[in-house]
Amino acid sequence: MKEKKRVQKELETVIVRFVGDSGDGMQLTGSQFSDTSAMFGNDIATFPNFPAEIRAPQGSLYGVSGFQVHIGSVEISTPGDNVDLLVAMNPAGLKTNLQAVHPGHTIIVDTDSFTRKNLEKALYKENPLEDGSLDNYRVLEVSMTSLTKEALKEVKGLDNKTITRSKNMFALGMVYWMYSRSTKHTIDFFKKKFKSKPELIEANTKVLNAGFYYAETLELIPNSYTVAPAKMASGTYRIIMGNTATAWGFLAAAEKSGLELFLGSYPITPASDILHELAKNKHFGVKTFQAEDEIAGITSAIGASFAGDLAITTTSGPGMALKGEALGLAMILELPLVVVNVQRGGPSTGLPTKTEQSDLLQALYGRNGESPLIVLAASSPANCFKYAFEAAKLALEHMTPVILLSDGYIANGSAPWKIQKVSEMPEINTKKKVSGDLQSTWNPYDRNPENLVREWAIPGTANLEHRLGGLEKDKSTGQVSYDPENHEEMTRLRSEKVKRVADYIPESKVEFASKGDLLVVGWGGTYGTLYAAVKDLKKEGLKTIGLLHFNYLNPLPKNTGELLSNFKKIIVCELNTGQFASVLRNNFQGLQIVQYNKVQGLPFGNSELVEVFKTHLS
Repeated sequence: MKEKKRVQKELETVIVRFVGDSGDGMQLTGSQFSDTSAMFGNDIATFPNFPAEIRAPQGSLYGVSGFQVHIGSVEISTPGDNVDLLVAMNPAGLKTNLQAVHPGHTIIVDTDSFTRKNLEKALYKENPLEDGSLDNYRVLEVSMTSLTKEALKEVKGLDNKTITRSKNMFALGMVYWMYSRSTKHTIDFFKKKFKSKPELIEANTKVLNAGFYYAETLELIPNSYTVAPAKMASGTYRIIMGNTATAWGFLAAAEKSGLELFLGSYPITPASDILHELAKNKHFGVKTFQAEDEIAGITSAIGASFAGDLAITTTSGPGMALKGEALGLAMILELPLVVVNVQRGGPSTGLPTKTEQSDLLQALYGRNGESPLIVLAASSPANCFKYAFEAAKLALEHMTPVILLSDGYIANGSAPWKIQKVSEMPEINTKKKVSGDLQSTWNPYDRNPENLVREWAIPGTANLEHRLGGLEKDKSTGQVSYDPENHEEMTRLRSEKVKRVADYIPESKVEFASKGDLLVVGWGGTYGTLYAAVKDLKKEGLKTIGLLHFNYLNPLPKNTGELLSNFKKIIVCELNTGQFASVLRNNFQGLQIVQYNKVQGLPFGNSELVEVFKTHLS
């Protein structure tokens, strides 16, 4: 019989998910597939998903770690819903992720891990590889652990644990062959990462190639596939995670403003990577201080701001609660400060490695007294750079703290980012007063009449001695004042100063239909899935649906009310129980606002949103 010739099929998009124990290297495997595809030129979105425990019990359902990659030759705005290929390294990974794979699609499993003990841990009564429950899928049963050991039997200096942990590279090699990816980028990664351990370079390279060639000979894979490079705006790109982009945005703002950058922070999931990234950049004049607690983190940043630095502090929801009093101090001092809150599932410790948008009202109102602040939200891993820069710019130009909201979904996710030149970025005009005039009177709370911003005098500047503190102060001199009318005027001035920021931020734009039957509204990290769902409905011919997404949350853009009034119905989609919807109802009465909310520690799915929007359009 003549052997059937394999063909290479071209696909527009592919969604691959790697799952296994938290020690199986799924994050590394997914990252390497992402980076390799980015080097090839695909557009990409990723979604890492891992347990809260550093090393959860092996084989347990709640200990599954996963990494999803969506690559395409077209625009990719979400990690995707329906998985084309699931790589499951153990029974628990298969059980917790099978629902994401549609019948007819492919599953690769490591059969060596489907032992009776592991099946029991995953609450399987029968082996799913034998009971017929997977008959509707194309299942590739591969003895990955055994084949990895066979590939490494000649390599010296490796213990059994190291050999077994290399099996993730066998899986990656198979996936590289299936989707026509080169192994070169990953081998170069081995050479750099393990340059002092040549045996690990050899071992990982051998296993990666073994998986690649095994897939090539496997008759159950009838074809290989390719995804062509995406058409993107010209420029130099790199794949970037949201937290890394946030750190780099602050670096650019420090360079543009001519200030030294200070970060006072206490490590907390999922914000710690910003601290790690900035700590690598001392050569740019960055000062990072890992404080003993959240309060010390923010108060050290306030001190740095008082001394003339671009000061930031980073945290997540529980840490934000602890920073509340000091944040009120920075507000009444009217000093520039950026507070980054990478939101996670709450309350309390909650779901520390899962995503949520439930800290919006905390950001808007979570301080004692009348304490208004500027609040921004990034909406993709790549534009974390833009909004970190913008947060610093607004803080420095308006002499007030700014809260920048991110979330676990975009902070840990990655996407292509077009590298920007600092010289091409907007100017940052600090309010620093560099010298005083002995002949004239200067008061620390004299204000610019247009934007109500006071000047920033650095301690030690001649003739600019002044007092700052948390007690209410005279509206001009800054001396302590208990005068009732002065307190009310200062309260109104601080509030009005934040309101006038609306004159310095861009107006909002509605995407797709500018008026019609249904306006989809979102903010922050939900943008990608909302955009994809509305785009799909437009392709189906539904032309009366628009999308309005917010990055500026306080103050809102000046044209917000006008845009909302152009639609019969407004649906606000949030990963909370309806916080932004309540803000819009309070500010814009008479509009028909409905909600779609999800509080599961997971992002929206594209298909679920499509069905919800269809229901409201019918």
